Amino acid sequence: MNQPIPASVCVATLCLAGLMSATVQPPAPRRNVLIFVADGMRHGSVNEQDTPALWLIRTEGVHFENSYALFPTFTMANASAIATGRGLGETGAYSNTIWPGFATFDTGNFNLLPDTPVPFIENDRVLADLDDHFGGNMLGSETFLAVARSHGYRTAAIGKLGPTAIQDAAAISSERQSFPSHLPGIVVDDATGSSAGPSWPPDIERLLRAAGVPPAAPTRSNGYGPTSQYNNGYNGDLAESGTLAANVTQQEWFADVTTRIVLPSLTKDPATPFALLFWSRDPDGTQHNHGDSLGTLFPGINGDTSRRGVRNADRSLQRLMAWLDAHPEVKANTDIIVTSDHGFATISRSEIDRAGHRTVSESATHDYVGGDGTLDTLKGTLPFGFLALDLAYDLQLDIFDPDRHVPGSRLYRKLHIGSAGAALPVTTWEHPIAGNGLIGTDVQRADGADARVIVAANGGSDLIYIPDGNRDTLRQVVSRLLTYDYVGAVFVDDRYGELPGTLPLSAINMAGSSKVPRPSIVVAFKVFYLNPDDLKTAIQISDASLREGQGMHGGFGRDSTYNNMAAVGPDFKKGFVDLAPAGNADITPSGRVLVEALAGRPSAAAAPLRHIRSTPANGKQTVVVYQEQGGIRYLKMGCFATPATRDADACR
Repeated sequence: MNQPIPASVCVATLCLAGLMSATVQPPAPRRNVLIFVADGMRHGSVNEQDTPALWLIRTEGVHFENSYALFPTFTMANASAIATGRGLGETGAYSNTIWPGFATFDTGNFNLLPDTPVPFIENDRVLADLDDHFGGNMLGSETFLAVARSHGYRTAAIGKLGPTAIQDAAAISSERQSFPSHLPGIVVDDATGSSAGPSWPPDIERLLRAAGVPPAAPTRSNGYGPTSQYNNGYNGDLAESGTLAANVTQQEWFADVTTRIVLPSLTKDPATPFALLFWSRDPDGTQHNHGDSLGTLFPGINGDTSRRGVRNADRSLQRLMAWLDAHPEVKANTDIIVTSDHGFATISRSEIDRAGHRTVSESATHDYVGGDGTLDTLKGTLPFGFLALDLAYDLQLDIFDPDRHVPGSRLYRKLHIGSAGAALPVTTWEHPIAGNGLIGTDVQRADGADARVIVAANGGSDLIYIPDGNRDTLRQVVSRLLTYDYVGAVFVDDRYGELPGTLPLSAINMAGSSKVPRPSIVVAFKVFYLNPDDLKTAIQISDASLREGQGMHGGFGRDSTYNNMAAVGPDFKKGFVDLAPAGNADITPSGRVLVEALAGRPSAAAAPLRHIRSTPANGKQTVVVYQEQGGIRYLKMGCFATPATRDADACR
């Protein structure tokens, strides 16, 4: 930038005061910073009736109307960007489920036996184990909270298990094979105070007990049984729909901890500023598990239960803002930034377009049993793990489940499926219980590295790894992907060179210096819209355990990349609509400084839409639609298009 940036501006963009001290003339007050993340909040879900607190910030402060989540549009990917301001090629948090190159807990951390080599990383112990394997910090850079503390701030991260702890990644790295006995900042999530999470700071635990606040987070059950529709964690089954209730009880506890204990503690010394991040599990959890649309695409995630989840998230923000209203001297010096990690879509497990055409994939032509041996997927429906199953079948290889072992052995269980040319057909197939697959002839290694292909199932997109880097294997996989009717776009690691029909990972900001192994291929599944003019009608093919009609994200439609961002406070403009692209990576020090949103600064024009096309293959090109602002690429959507499709019509 051409002009010096005062310290207050640095804070407002979460580029903390003091980081640019050479340009500070004169010194400005150090602002408090409150970041509120409403997990899975769609931009279009914010309105005056359902979300008065979010609406107030959007209308009285800055509305980032052209906001972006990072693709793949998953929680941990975007949590890593919020934590560091860096892209996924740097943080290595490529998705919610990854292959890190080893079996988790293979060093005995937390006194656990070696576990899956394809872990779901929304888990404090898994994150701490990853940190331990990658030099004490899997992300490879300091987080915002760590930088804040180095400049004299008191810090806290509170909320949903996984994305909350990664905000202080290096702080939770295992110490003597357990969590550190003392953290430099406060971390409160579902597992805090238990063996599965970090311990309470002694002073905070004393305050909890004195205030009568339980020192353990409630589960998502709302006090109901495991199969009750009032249990927010219940996602239903083949015959019964999922939850009808928002995550009320757990979120009320997080709000109690924040407003009754943590905020008073952080502000007891008025001369010391604070940085606090609150991560609301809702509306994400409720939109995933809702029971409004069993087996049907309408209303999908636009029913009453999802709306309850939206309102519940806003109530948590209302609690925080009410505390600030009651402490006007703190509020006057506090910048509030709200965001969501991604958008959302309704799940399709069979339809692949708006016309209702159904998949003809091999994996959808069988009945499946789950881990308990009972039937859980019927013919005509894509099973959990459909991508791994289809690849194993087409490559004529076996598939091993990295989340199940052979009884009495550390070997992974080979699944009971058919194979091309098999003499005896299999009538009921098994699917991987978590959707992940080790594909090969004889997988013996605990880290899965002797598999030919590894699939990490995630939802609206999947990651594929070729452990030995064999180019012929990769080309075989890509050739199959380009024929699957549920695939919407394919991206390949740059080191393999140009492959027709695909674009490189660098095109989607996934190439970099990450410590964590980079996927060889990223597969985005198809997205379509029941009403092409309404993002809220988005339908997404999803490699997930949930049912048709429930909710998912992770895809490359604008429905998933269009998050909700706004800001209010002494450093931000009032009543300003920012049309320039802004994203989750811009919230913290390494992202683009959102100068146009700051009081007294000029506005910025929105960058034009641009398109990248691959060379064609099988009549298909992978296309990415994006904007660039300040040297940052913001990814709007990606899809397959034909060579004859105009750029303006691509991905619509």
